[in-house]
Amino acid sequence: MKPTTPDPLAVALIKQLRKLNKTVAVAESITGGLLAAAFTDVPGSSEVFIGGIVTYSDSAKTKFLEVPRRVLNKETAVSETVAITMAESIRTQFKSDFGISTTGVAGPGKAYGQKAGTVWLAISSKKTTVTIALDLTGNRSEIRHATVTSALATFSRILSS
Repeated sequence: MKPTTPDPLAVALIKQLRKLNKTVAVAESITGGLLAAAFTDVPGSSEVFIGGIVTYSDSAKTKFLEVPRRVLNKETAVSETVAITMAESIRTQFKSDFGISTTGVAGPGKAYGQKAGTVWLAISSKKTTVTIALDLTGNRSEIRHATVTSALATFSRILSS
């Protein structure tokens, strides 16, 4: 594997988190660890990035992030409720100031009755949880990377407000 250059947005976020003396943790599904990697590619990120969990299966979401089975059965893993639960659970369990979650369909085909590119992001703090619905296009890799970019950009806006 060739070395990666840290994402400039992730670099700025790490800097901002340090300045604010805040921490972040991530709960990922669709991105499969790419969001955590964006943070950990930045030297010194361990000061503010607590860690993360990749819960790709529904059973992992239930076991590790306390997503109720009834919610998964009724709304599916690709839903606003699941994104919220994932973000709030990771924030609470990791005792971080912010929790970010990603869930969706990377493709190439449908899953949970939804088309590829259907994505939910959630960013949780002690005060509030913000959700974003995305309708992305591209191949599997493009959708996953666009989800990371969207999560970083949304988190940047939240930190700046």
